[in-house]
Formats: sequence, structure tokens, C-alpha cells
Amino acid sequence: MTQNNLYHQLPQFLQSNWDKAAFKQATAIQREAIPFIKAGKDVVAKAPTGSGKTLAYLLPLLEKIDLDMKQVQGVILASSHELVMQIHQEVQKWSEGSNISSTTLIGGANVKRQMEKLKKKPQLVIGTPGRVYELIKQKKLKMHEVKTIVLDEGDQLLVPEHQQTIDNIIKSTLKDRQLLLFSATLSEATREKAQQIMKDPEMIKVESGEGEQPEVEHGYIECESRKKVETLQKLVRATNGKVLAFVRDAGNLHVMAEKLAYRKINVAELHGETGKQDRAKAIKAFRSGKADLLLATDVAGRGLDISDITHIVHVDIPEEVKDYVHRSGRTGRLGSEQGAVISLTTKGEEKILKKHTRELGITLHEKELIKGNIQTVQK
Repeated sequence: MTQNNLYHQLPQFLQSNWDKAAFKQATAIQREAIPFIKAGKDVVAKAPTGSGKTLAYLLPLLEKIDLDMKQVQGVILASSHELVMQIHQEVQKWSEGSNISSTTLIGGANVKRQMEKLKKKPQLVIGTPGRVYELIKQKKLKMHEVKTIVLDEGDQLLVPEHQQTIDNIIKSTLKDRQLLLFSATLSEATREKAQQIMKDPEMIKVESGEGEQPEVEHGYIECESRKKVETLQKLVRATNGKVLAFVRDAGNLHVMAEKLAYRKINVAELHGETGKQDRAKAIKAFRSGKADLLLATDVAGRGLDISDITHIVHVDIPEEVKDYVHRSGRTGRLGSEQGAVISLTTKGEEKILKKHTRELGITLHEKELIKGNIQTVQK
């Protein structure tokens, strides 16, 4: 599907919102996925973080909503509160001028208030699997008119702890519903499971470089474990942008945050134990520039969508290549001008990093900090 065809086939309200967003062209994943979704096919799509996946399923989903029917017609499932809220923001932005109503259902939030929202008959629900299924069981969320279920970041949903819940949600719909799975990483196990629950799905794969994302440079700075805080501090001072740094666990994160605060770096923290209000406060401080640095663990970093992050720092190198992909994808997103990923590596971690980047076909540059500037090591 060409950009021109895609735009002109959209309903008026989506064309208006497209113009308002000043989009120049559809991305690779949008061009490939939208025709299949519009044709009613089940889809499994893998594309890099920041390549426009949300819109690839959202445009056809919004187009399909029957405004005369005051029932839930589409359900989007995501694994984290943040991702649910971000998807909902996109839904609100792109449904403007259409009278399509939507609501969020997330665990930890007031369930009675969510029941009240469902009484208003939203046509689209975005939620976490546990809370969505809880409200289905209580017969508060009626699924008999649901035509489409989306699994956003599907590799995080088709895992053992969510598996039964996802199966139960799907079983609560009629047989002719459409299933869509979008993810930045896709393991063989997830692909097999998706094929089991879908009807002859179209498999779509967009590689890095096929989209229209800004170029992201990947580099590393060699340093001993005990020097990582000092190196991170210098790195933050050397960048003129937004820095998101990933740490292995909450314990490490707390210690590091305290040391950085002592060194006069304003740090916002995000980890699995952060309460809902504190999470919102941390993200707000980071977005507004009040915090020089956002320190996060993998769990907290999933689904984080802040468009102008300029630098991702891997303070601890992830063991799994998929975690490197997810973390690194938080920079160089559509609409941004630049992106850099820098890993702070001990000798042992350097081997793991080089293995990851080889597997991903990424060119890696050794960096050093000289007089407050990040420079490439000349060999």
C-alpha cells in the first residue's frame, strides 16, 4: 500500500488527525500491516521499537468502529500500566472528531470507578490482562460484540504467567474475531503460541533500517564496576539532551541514585516497586527536564514512550539480547532527530555486548570521555 493510497482511504477524522500530526508518510510496518488488518486477517507483526507499530493497528481499528453500536468492539491488551496509558493517549489523539469513546482498565486502579466507566458503553478498551479478565468474569465487560483483540508487545503477554488469562479473554469473544499481535522482539515460543490461537495469521517482519527512524549510534565505554557511577555522572554532564539509564535491579538503582544525587545530578527513579503516583511524578520530572537523568530497571522501562530521549545508557549489560533491543529502542524514535546508545562495560560485559550487537548486525564504536565530550576512540 502506498502512502498516498493509505491516506486517501482513511475516514475524514483520521485524515484530519494525520494532517494535525504533520505526518509525511506511512512507515514500513504501517504500509505492510494495514491492508491485512483491513481485510480481516489475523496478523503477527515484528518491528523495531519506535517504528510506528501502535498506529499500524490503531488506524484500521478506529476505522472499523461502528459508531451506532454502543458496545465494546475492540480490546487492546498491554503488559504494563504505562503502556496502557500511552496507547490510550494515542487512541484519544487519533479518535478526535469521531465520537469514538474509549477507557482504560488497569490493575491497582479503583475497580468500582472502572465499572462506572464501562456503564458508559465505551467502544474501545485498553487494559492489562488481569483486570480485563476480572471484569469479564464479573460480567461487567461484555465481549460478545468484540471484533478485534490486539496484543501489544505480544512477547510480554504470551508468557506463562499471562497465558491462561489471555486464553480466557480470547475465549470470551465470538469465533469470528480478529487477533493482532505486535512486538519488537518475537521468540520462537511466542510465534508458535500465536499461531495456535490465531487463524492462519499473516507473518510480517520489518527489520531495523526498513523504517524511517533516525539513525542510532551504538557505543561503549570501558570502565570498572566501581567507576560506573562516576562515568555515568560525566556522561550525563557531557550530553545535551535526555538520558535514560538502565540498571539491573531496584537495589542497585537506589544506591546509584543516592550517589548521583550526592554528585548534584537530579535523578528520577523508575522500578518495579515504584507506586503509581511516584511513577507519574518521575516521568513528569524527566519529560519537563527537571530531572537530568531517568534511572530505570527493565520492568519499569517497558512501554516507556518519551519521544525526545537522546541517550540510552546500559549501566548493566542485559543478559538477553531482546532486553538490549527493548531498552535501546527507547531512543531514535519517529519524530526525533538523533539517538545514541552507550553501554558502560567491564571486560566481561564487553564480551556479552559484542555478542548481542553481532547477533543484531549493529556496528559498535568504542567511546571515551575527554574534557567533558564523548568521543570515538581512534584505533
